[in-house]
Amino acid sequence: MGVFTYADESTSVIPPPRLFKALVLEADTLIPKIAPQSVKSAEIVEGDGGVGTIKKISFGEGSHYSYVKHRIDGLDKDNFVYSYTLVEGDALSDKVEKISYEIKLVASADGGSIIKSTSNYHTTGDVEIKEEDVKAGKEKATGLFKLIENYLVANPDAYN
Repeated sequence: MGVFTYADESTSVIPPPRLFKALVLEADTLIPKIAPQSVKSAEIVEGDGGVGTIKKISFGEGSHYSYVKHRIDGLDKDNFVYSYTLVEGDALSDKVEKISYEIKLVASADGGSIIKSTSNYHTTGDVEIKEEDVKAGKEKATGLFKLIENYLVANPDAYN
């Protein structure tokens, strides 16, 4: 098994506490509401919403995939750090055993956020994951993030 790591950094005009609340803590209700074509539903299958919880995300009609399950590995509400691992679903292939993600939000000088994300692809055998292989997933995640950010800009009283 190999592990291939990709790191990314982006910015947002939304401050970390509000962005973390919308992007992580309330994502299960917000994303299906603002992007039903991407995510139909998110439900807790096992656990209480904290570390160790298993969630099932069912994708919308426009997706190539039907669902994934992920396990919450870390949830630090004070430092705006969230980590989780995709453990099941048709987004994983026979080449990828699991994918672990970590998102960290840091306050930027302009009052917004710096979003630091790391993805670890755990492959089967000697399969190698190249950056272009993860590009499509990264683009979809960026598009979904922009929808959340635009929603927060348009609704300044939401998720405060």
